[in-house]
Amino acid sequence: MIPSIHKAGTRTAGAIAYLYRTGRGHEAHTDPHLIASLDGLAPDPARDTNATFKQLAAYLDLPVQAADPDERPAKPVWHCSVRAAPEDPVLTDSHRGDIARRIVHATAIAPDGDDLACRWIAVRHADNHIHILATKVRQDGAKPRDSFSYKHAQAEARRIEIDYGLRAVTPGDGTAAKRPTRAETEKAQRTGHSRTPREQLRTIARTVVAVSTSPEEYLRLLASSGVLVETLRFPSGDIRGYKVALDGDTNSAGKPVWFSGSTLAPDLSYPQIHQRLAATDPAPAAGPRRPNPWHQATAATERIPHHLDQNNDAASQAHIAAFAEALDILPLHAPNDIRPQLRAAAAAFERASRSRIHADHQHARALRNAIRTIARQPTTTDGTGLAMFLDAAILAVIAIRRWSAARHHNQQVEATRQTLTHFQTAYDQAAAAPLAALARRTPPQPVVERHAHQIRQTVPAYAEQILNDPSWPALATTLTDAETAGHNPTRLLRQAADQRTLKDAHSPAQVLTWRLHRLAARPARGPRAQAAMARSTTLTAGAHRPVPPTTFIPQSTDPIGRPPHRHR
Repeated sequence: MIPSIHKAGTRTAGAIAYLYRTGRGHEAHTDPHLIASLDGLAPDPARDTNATFKQLAAYLDLPVQAADPDERPAKPVWHCSVRAAPEDPVLTDSHRGDIARRIVHATAIAPDGDDLACRWIAVRHADNHIHILATKVRQDGAKPRDSFSYKHAQAEARRIEIDYGLRAVTPGDGTAAKRPTRAETEKAQRTGHSRTPREQLRTIARTVVAVSTSPEEYLRLLASSGVLVETLRFPSGDIRGYKVALDGDTNSAGKPVWFSGSTLAPDLSYPQIHQRLAATDPAPAAGPRRPNPWHQATAATERIPHHLDQNNDAASQAHIAAFAEALDILPLHAPNDIRPQLRAAAAAFERASRSRIHADHQHARALRNAIRTIARQPTTTDGTGLAMFLDAAILAVIAIRRWSAARHHNQQVEATRQTLTHFQTAYDQAAAAPLAALARRTPPQPVVERHAHQIRQTVPAYAEQILNDPSWPALATTLTDAETAGHNPTRLLRQAADQRTLKDAHSPAQVLTWRLHRLAARPARGPRAQAAMARSTTLTAGAHRPVPPTTFIPQSTDPIGRPPHRHR
């Protein structure tokens, strides 16, 4: 159950008109009628044919009109909506009225047993929500002590959920982005848009900041994206902030409807953006031998669980924020059929990327730089890089969820749950074609059996799961490709398995396929380097424990590094 306290209003009659309005533009309002009031004497125009909206407004406004004009609040109308979750049972009007009384008591609008409290009414709007309207002058002429009413309403809602067996809503921590107002939502519906200007601008701003390398570039790219941008400066000329508006989104006076960065989201304020981008390296110069940025982004993402295990929450929060930037960019470099899921994942994770922990953005440079390099490349039709990144991203989100849960960041935990759902769908779509292409090149059976032996030696705990996985042929092909490129498949497989744990992997075979694909792209070591590595590995292992004969694989003189025949 979510109580929302709206901005204070000036006209009681206008608020009442909204509560009872039905028809075009208000299709969600079904059978609005009065369910409770302070003293049970408020008239109900929906049920009493002799009652009028004017009489109901006069009932609420009486204490305001009786007050000294100099003591009347400029905005006396208090408005709170209370919405139930979709899966909650439909409550009776009696139960809804009881909930309204508990909310006005908790917020000090009308404490229980106080006959001189503020006048209020509760109107049923639909099966899933009610509206409470009050005037903020008590009947004894005093003002209500309703400070922190939002927090008190939220706390009471948690108790109501327990008492009525409703879905428990995760309490907030004050770091969520501001929701669109009712007026913004209704305006978007009237103009045929599925999202409000605030939400559209937030998505644009998050995408632009993810590809920017400086605050100046951020403002420049924002302006070139079709958004109206106005920079705010101190008398010294230094930038102190900015505001944005959608081209064509105007108010009743024909002026643009502006939003400051901080009203889009806390981390989109200019100081926050300046701090984040100050820790970003300049865009690298293009070159023929630069590493594959998809491989770099995947490697950085695979390291996120390790970073979260360290005792540095500020660094961990920085890695989470950088990961969110990566998700904001992904839809721009994905096939059209996958973009909706990636956009939904980015929108869900946006809530998980912020907490009360202050991020030290000097960390997570590797992921930020790789993502910005990807953003500057042409969109590719090859889905291998995307599938490889999404596979690592799924494990990163699982680790982030675990990290958030350990710190009781409950809303962030819920956000990661939603993100995983979208990610898994996107990954299944992205990985299907690359895995099928690899499976079509499955090597001959003797080679497959040799690779199976290597799997049993290297990752015995997951061997049977891997060998029975439908993706095993793709992994076998990847091992053969690595071997053909001059790599020792056993050593490369061990390196891939040792990078990160496989315990959270839905398909260890697919995880190893993408890790090997990335590792095999590196130049293979020459024969001398391989021999030195073998001697070093053998001496190090011998210093700690005997090496069982069954696990020691000597170096082969075969130019592609195949082990001797007796190990096949």
